[in-house]
Amino acid sequence: MPTFSYTARTAQGERRAATLEAANREDAVAELRRLRLAVVTLQEVTRRPRTGTVSLREIVVFTRQFSTMIDAGLPLVQALGILAKQSENPVLQGVIRQVVFDVESGRTVADALAKHPRAFSELYVSMVAAGEAGGILDTILLRLATFLEKSDALVRKVKSALIYPCVILGIAVAAVAILLVVVIPTFQEMFASVGLVLPLPTRLVIALSAALQAYWWAFLGILAGLIMAVRRAYGTPRGRLAIDRLLLATPIVGDLIRKTAVSRFTRTLGTLVSAGVSILDGLEITAKTAGNRVVADAILASRSSIAGGDTIAAPLARSQVFPPMVISMISVGEQTGGLDEMLRKIADFYDTEVDTAVSGLLSIVEPVLIVALGLIVGGMVVAMYLPIFDIISTVQ
Repeated sequence: MPTFSYTARTAQGERRAATLEAANREDAVAELRRLRLAVVTLQEVTRRPRTGTVSLREIVVFTRQFSTMIDAGLPLVQALGILAKQSENPVLQGVIRQVVFDVESGRTVADALAKHPRAFSELYVSMVAAGEAGGILDTILLRLATFLEKSDALVRKVKSALIYPCVILGIAVAAVAILLVVVIPTFQEMFASVGLVLPLPTRLVIALSAALQAYWWAFLGILAGLIMAVRRAYGTPRGRLAIDRLLLATPIVGDLIRKTAVSRFTRTLGTLVSAGVSILDGLEITAKTAGNRVVADAILASRSSIAGGDTIAAPLARSQVFPPMVISMISVGEQTGGLDEMLRKIADFYDTEVDTAVSGLLSIVEPVLIVALGLIVGGMVVAMYLPIFDIISTVQ
């Protein structure tokens, strides 16, 4: 609700300056008159937007509680007001209060939510709009909460699969850097004092150590440059398409990305269709949330196909992104009129497939990283001990 700064005079002529909250300027003037104050100046205070984020978990809790309150018969404004008061996140609290103000001003809940894209996605707004139009907002919100919970669980599974490999990789880089910067120079001084001709592996390790110590800034610059180049390329349509296509073609990882994309696509589209969103709007929204440009292009091609009178399944099959089983099940769903139910079944199946793929990825990555770390560190250690063996054999 807007805040107004005012100066006014009391009946005794005393001057006052303060602030008050009101729905609009007219209500602010009416409130001041009710307090028997003569308005001198009145202006709306422009608030700086709160900084911070709203987590997906907080949106899920808000959605489920909102659904319960509506189902219990509470008016929209009253339910939103209660949710604003009990929210512990000041950012979400401010968003809900603004939504209350917009709804009181005559806007629909969907239009009010659409003004806050950082908290409520386009998918969320579309489903709420469909629920309002069909008079089943409580049911739609309950479906939406379930959908968000499953989507969040899917994201957490994929992220958890990446934590262990990243930790091992970080340890490997740190171990190699310590060896090259701290340990190798000590051996180098010892070998220089002896004047022994060093084997090729030892010379290579010493040269790498010297290069890292002398040009460490260059190594960091090259790494930063590569990261920036990839990010800049990913920010362009052609670059993102090329990178996403490369990721899908990567062994093991590509399979996990594909299954995750299929699960997200089918669950999102199934939820939208069951909520009463048109198939064309549903496909457009789903393409934006696909997370992979190749998959998004395939979905948009399917949308164009339907607009031209074709089916969903045909262009998806031509894209060669989606597995044949998915294409067949979508085709059956279109023919039988149970597309939303078929999409949910596909999503449930691929959620299980993602679990299996994550377990398979970890079972392969763990030993590969450990073996690679052992070979790198072990190879460096052996390379530094080769001259010592030569010294021992000479002494004997």
